[in-house]
Formats: sequence, C-alpha cells, structure tokens
Amino acid sequence: MKTSDFYYDLPQELIAQTPSERRDGSRLMLLDKITGETVHRHFYDLVDELNAGDCLVMNDSRVLPARLFGNRLTGGAVEVLLLKDKGNSVWECLTRPGRKTRPGTELTFGEGELTAEVVGEAEGGNKLIKFKYEGIFIEKLEKLGRMPLPPYIHEELQDAERYQTVYSRELGSAAAPTAGLHFTQGLLKKLEDKGVRLAYVTLHVGLGTFRPVKEEDIEAHEMHSEFCIVPEETANAVNETKKNGGRVIAVGTTSCRTLESATGEDGVLKPWSGWTDIFIYPGYKFKCIDGLVTNFHLPESTLIMLVSALAGREHVLNAYAEAVRERYRFFSFGDAMFIS
Repeated sequence: MKTSDFYYDLPQELIAQTPSERRDGSRLMLLDKITGETVHRHFYDLVDELNAGDCLVMNDSRVLPARLFGNRLTGGAVEVLLLKDKGNSVWECLTRPGRKTRPGTELTFGEGELTAEVVGEAEGGNKLIKFKYEGIFIEKLEKLGRMPLPPYIHEELQDAERYQTVYSRELGSAAAPTAGLHFTQGLLKKLEDKGVRLAYVTLHVGLGTFRPVKEEDIEAHEMHSEFCIVPEETANAVNETKKNGGRVIAVGTTSCRTLESATGEDGVLKPWSGWTDIFIYPGYKFKCIDGLVTNFHLPESTLIMLVSALAGREHVLNAYAEAVRERYRFFSFGDAMFIS
C-alpha cells in the first residue's frame, strides 16, 4: 500500500487555528465503519451514541509547557523545545538556531532563573541539554515555558489550558492527545450517569506524531516510539466490558495504540508499562477496540492510516471529502469523528 493512497485535498482555511468557543460545541461526524454511512452531529451529542455498559478509554497525559525562549551567553536569541527526559536534568531537545547551539554552548532563560548547557548531540541533530536551577524543574517550566503547538498552528494560544484535556494529570507529552480536547466535566458526568464506564491510560505524545511518512511504501516507514501505561483498574474495566458484551471506545489514536499494544492475541488487555512503536494501517486486525473518537488528520499521515485500518480507506476518504464539503474544521483544534 502506498503513502499516496492516503492523500486528500484540504483547503488551508479549514485548518483550525484556535479552539472552538466551547469544548463540546465542536461538530461531530458519525461514521459507520461497516457501511461508510455518515451523520452530522455536535460533540455534546456523543452521550446519545454510547450505551450503558460501554467503556470509554482516554489518555490522561498532560502537555509540558516545553517551549523555552532564552539567550546564548555569547549573545543571540535561542528557542529550545524539550522532547525527552534523559535523567539527571538532561533533556533531548530541538533547538533553533541549531548550528549555534553546539556542545559547550551556555544558555539562560528568564533572566537567569533557569540556565543550561548543551552537553551533546542525539540522533537526527537533536541536542542534549543539561539544565541548572534551584527548586522544582516543572515549576520553572510552568512559569517560563509555553505550549508546544503543532507546526500548522500559527496563532498564539490565549489560554494554555485549552491545549490540555480536562482530565489531564500525568505530565510528559510534547503534544496534546487532541481527540480529548472536546470533553467537558459536564459531558463526562452525563456519560457516567448513563452507565458508560470511564477508564484511563497514559501515553506521552512525542513530536514524532507530526513526522511525515517519507517512504512511498508505507511498510517501509519507521514508526516513532512513545512511553505508555495501562493501569490494572483500566485493564479490569476493559476486560469486564468485553466479557459483558459492551463496546470499548478509544478516545484518540494514542489511546488506541496503547490499548492495542497491551492486548494479547486472546483479546485480553494486560496491565503494562513500556515503549510502543506499533504502526497500525489497513490490514491490521484490532484486538481490543470496537470504536474510536478522533479528530480529522493530516493527509498521508500515520494517523489517517490508523483510522483507515478501523473503518476502511475508501470509507474514510469519502468521509473526509464530505467533511471538506461541509466545511468542518481540521486537525488539533478542529472537529471530531466517532467511528463505530
């Protein structure tokens, strides 16, 4: 299967630059994965589409305010994006300008409140940076850092919490699990009151999620790896749901990848923590999930390939073409789709 098989034409003006006024007021397309039939709703109508006994699984990872703007001690501005905690106050980072942040370069942020030194290089030209500070590093980040918005969003975010889900609690992501941005506490309560079980996994989203597929043969693509956790209570909730005939609905591709990584060939979800580089594309046999709540994804991305594995490539591309005609909003701050 070729990467170009997952291309669709998207007008630039449909890429959402800001969140919708109310989280659950975004549009929701219902897609029947068997027939390809679509129905147009709003996200708050999701409560009508789930049944008592279903289990909704969400990613509770929280985005680090991981963009830091500072200066080199020798002069000149620098931008640093934290990617991965390597331990001992050393982080793998993207830097701009990269050629002026060679090993030995000293950096300062927030009038010296946080200082750092480039101590090495990682794969792909990323830098290893050791930070120096007094107190708690996360508190320094929350004071000095900004949200690392995706590259296709050019507007500044007015409220940083709009790039966090209302149930986020485990700090560690470089990007938001955006399908969850549509939920409000009120909507979650309505779902619980209806008898829908709510369960949580953690997958810390890396910037690899935005990495384009460069190989024409999709099977040649090397998938990025991300750290994830399935708590015992979530494994129990999912397994009980399946045993009782309910549906397991993943919120977002990150929850989907976590569940599928931790489920055995027997369909049983196990408590687990570790790194996953699972690449789901058409032909994949799902072991755990029955449905998916997701946003509209970039053309030729691994995410649209995953969605196509669940609902069929032709059904998905037809639904995307309809979303374009109906002027849906696309990508991280855009509208949503429920595949069942």
